[in-house]
Amino acid sequence: MTTTRPLTALRAARLFDGERLVDDPLVVLDGGHVMAVGAAVPGVEVTDLGDVTVLPGLVDTHVHLGFDASPDPVGALAARSPDGVRAAMTAAALASLRCGVTTVRDLGDRDYLSLDLRDTPGLPTIVAAGPPITTPGGHCHFLGGAVESTAAAVRAAVRERVARGCDVVKVMASGGTLTPGTHQHLPQFGAEELRAIVDEAHRHGLPVTAHAHASAAIAAALAAGVDGIEHASFWSADGVDDRPDLLAEIVARQVVVGATVGMVPVEGMAPPAAVMARVPTIIATLRRLVGDGALVVAATDAGVGPPKPHSPLPHAVGQLVTIGMPPLDALRTVTSVAAGVCGLASRKGRLAPGFDADLVVVGGDPCTDPAALRDVRAVYVGGRIVA
Repeated sequence: MTTTRPLTALRAARLFDGERLVDDPLVVLDGGHVMAVGAAVPGVEVTDLGDVTVLPGLVDTHVHLGFDASPDPVGALAARSPDGVRAAMTAAALASLRCGVTTVRDLGDRDYLSLDLRDTPGLPTIVAAGPPITTPGGHCHFLGGAVESTAAAVRAAVRERVARGCDVVKVMASGGTLTPGTHQHLPQFGAEELRAIVDEAHRHGLPVTAHAHASAAIAAALAAGVDGIEHASFWSADGVDDRPDLLAEIVARQVVVGATVGMVPVEGMAPPAAVMARVPTIIATLRRLVGDGALVVAATDAGVGPPKPHSPLPHAVGQLVTIGMPPLDALRTVTSVAAGVCGLASRKGRLAPGFDADLVVVGGDPCTDPAALRDVRAVYVGGRIVA
């Protein structure tokens, strides 16, 4: 005896399929997959959603589910047991889902706990890096990824991530604000160690993305052949470096730039003075990269403080527009482009036949007003609506 799964047909005022606007804004779901877009299926009742826009579920290329977006996310994480961390990560993933984010790439957890969540029903799809590779006492060493700065040690660290089933390798090529004693303008690994990380990861089929604020760290990461650079802020000791040579290399090689966008305004809270002083130049650098055709994605860093809740991605789209992306390009950036960066181009980020039935329904028209993404009316994961 054969059974037929019920089909779901949804019509909206507008439909963005991850690449373009669809003239006939209708999508038909066959269980957990998209069956058809822009064409009715005979015999299937259509549900009219009204004056809304249907899009693929959003994709955030840089989150930290283990951080709770509190004023002291590091302290809060340290105080939790493994079970407490899993519960907090689950809550963070569900919060992201309610914002329309159906896929996240966790670029730094504690003790590989994000890998435990990947097959949990009802959560976003999770692409996991495990603990980032860092130096003893280096940026985010408390996550459990500190290794000696030798080629042999970092190769072994990569192999451990391969054995555990990580999807991507994250390396802290420079210091960062969350870790006292480290500095954004200073590199943490030498060129030889970074080359060893990339070589070992690529040998096993994994991409490498580098947290890199310092210009020297960005240069070393590019020379090592990394696939992505997170932040790419070109910090110097007293400002932001102008490095047109490195910008040109990023564009020419299409190295993914994880732009730290999506900050949510929090009353009474502002970034540190050292950050605020650099923000205009960092924004100008991102604008240059976008204008020159770099592969820039929204990498929100969700979880690292109150302005970065789970998930600020709907805020990021408007910020991408302010740095020069046309609205449709910004929507592609957080759907199909981001899915490709996460290694999921054949399944996520599109509403097309055979793709996963991950959808977000928003009020208004985000193609002309990015703020509409914050008016989430419904989220579907695997064809099921999220309560």
